[in-house]
Amino acid sequence: MKHVLLVGMLVGAVSVATASAQKSGNATLGTVHLAKKVMANGQPLAPGTYQVRLTNDSVSPAVGESPNSERWVEFVQGGKVAGREVATIVSADDIGKVAKGPGRPKANSSRVDTLKGGDYVRVWINKGGDNYLINMPAS
Repeated sequence: MKHVLLVGMLVGAVSVATASAQKSGNATLGTVHLAKKVMANGQPLAPGTYQVRLTNDSVSPAVGESPNSERWVEFVQGGKVAGREVATIVSADDIGKVAKGPGRPKANSSRVDTLKGGDYVRVWINKGGDNYLINMPAS
């Protein structure tokens, strides 16, 4: 019974996070600086400073995953979309269960980390009580 209750709580928390993310449409999540070249959706994304924008494009959910728990984001530089990648959306209540690291970004801020081994870069944006995690391979 406890397992059913925990799963129900997790699904409810993710649903709340995705519902608030849905309202934001093509909202700007924040600005990030990539210190190294990464691959975004199979395309190279050069080092530099980018505005990260949430799109209305959702990703087909995996079995057991809430609709809109993942959304496409755009990396915008000079007013032009330089790349797109999928962001996983996690509520503030659940982020401790999902993401480990040197520290969470404060509200309405972001951080960019090279993950252990140097093969991936994680962009972590904390916006409006939701956490947007974007993992991209270093190139």
